[in-house]
Amino acid sequence: MERFVEGNRAALQEHVRRHQEIHVVMGNEACDLDSTVSALAMAYFLAKTSPAAKAAFIPVLNIPRADFALRTETTFLLREQGIPAASLVFRDEIDLGGLHHAGLLSLTLVDHHVLPGADAALEEAVVEVLDHRPLERDRAAGCRVTAEPVGSCATLVTERIAQGPPGVLDRPTAALLHGTILLDCVNLSPSAGKVTPRDVACVSLLEARFPELPARDAVFEALQAAKFDVSGLTTEQMLRKDLKVLSSDELLLAVSAIYVDLETFLRRPGMLQDLEAFCQARGYAGLVAMAISFNERNEPSRQLAVYSRHEPLRSAVCRALEEATAPSLHLQPLASPWACVGAYAQGNALASRKKVLPVLRAALGGPGAAGAPEDEVAPPPTPMNSLVEECPLAQAVPPLCPHDVLERVSRIATGQPPAPPE
Repeated sequence: MERFVEGNRAALQEHVRRHQEIHVVMGNEACDLDSTVSALAMAYFLAKTSPAAKAAFIPVLNIPRADFALRTETTFLLREQGIPAASLVFRDEIDLGGLHHAGLLSLTLVDHHVLPGADAALEEAVVEVLDHRPLERDRAAGCRVTAEPVGSCATLVTERIAQGPPGVLDRPTAALLHGTILLDCVNLSPSAGKVTPRDVACVSLLEARFPELPARDAVFEALQAAKFDVSGLTTEQMLRKDLKVLSSDELLLAVSAIYVDLETFLRRPGMLQDLEAFCQARGYAGLVAMAISFNERNEPSRQLAVYSRHEPLRSAVCRALEEATAPSLHLQPLASPWACVGAYAQGNALASRKKVLPVLRAALGGPGAAGAPEDEVAPPPTPMNSLVEECPLAQAVPPLCPHDVLERVSRIATGQPPAPPE
């Protein structure tokens, strides 16, 4: 895997120069760990097994390179497996439209199956889809489609690799797939509502082939910690990592989730200047930051900060939050270092940002505030398997029937399709 990824950029340049086919494997625009690893592993598998030896198989991360630092769990896992970020190919580093127009592009989609409107012309180049969501549209007869209701797209990629020639799967690829399935399926916890028997079977398969893989709990806890680690990010990156934008007819309000306690956040050097620069650069009239931190039992604690140089807006937002009843936030004022920042401890820790957004929309007023929040194009919001939306991430591994797991692993290893989940 490492040598394959390190050769991607040179292979891309060489095939463009020689006017030869380029087969891109690309995940969705969220570019979370599942999309990234699925693209890398699937491209590696195709490069190893495809009879079309003249094509270059290039995994593409579907975000600008500048946003990669925000995907902290992804940067952590790739670094752990010796895959340098400098070797990766990002969406702003490849001209997919130009390649398609030149007749050089084949496209495999992983972890999604419908391209956004801006990429509609690329639909003609799609030759394969692997997704774990229900299909929203039919594909042309020549397009190979795998759409199965499993917890992680990496499970489908693992099954595909397991059904291929022996020896293709190496340890770094297995470690990437193993960690991704565990994070996506919340450490195989049934109470999170994400895991299926096929996810469990694939984790067991990877562990059977590579017994030296770290224990599940250790892998999950390390990735979960990396996901919420913002220590290496600038203030601007922290605010963009998990950002939504609310609009009214007259103004925009940024709403960021930040994964550090509020006091630590506000004490960062130059914080007031950073807040002002962040809002001015994007035309935001104000910012609400929900600070989320966790105790040793992985229980969330939430705090709120309201920033705006416009006192009427700041007062209106603060009043709406203080007086909210659906849900009641049970706010307690905290000392703030600046008059333009209101700070609160949020007594109702179960009120996630998703539940606070309607309160803020109502505070803005006007018809523009009544609709859904406008998401920043990059990056999309944190995936649903995070503590931001209150998934119980610290539950035990589900009880398993050894006979069922071994039977499913045997089917995958011998190339038989897995039996459907009961």
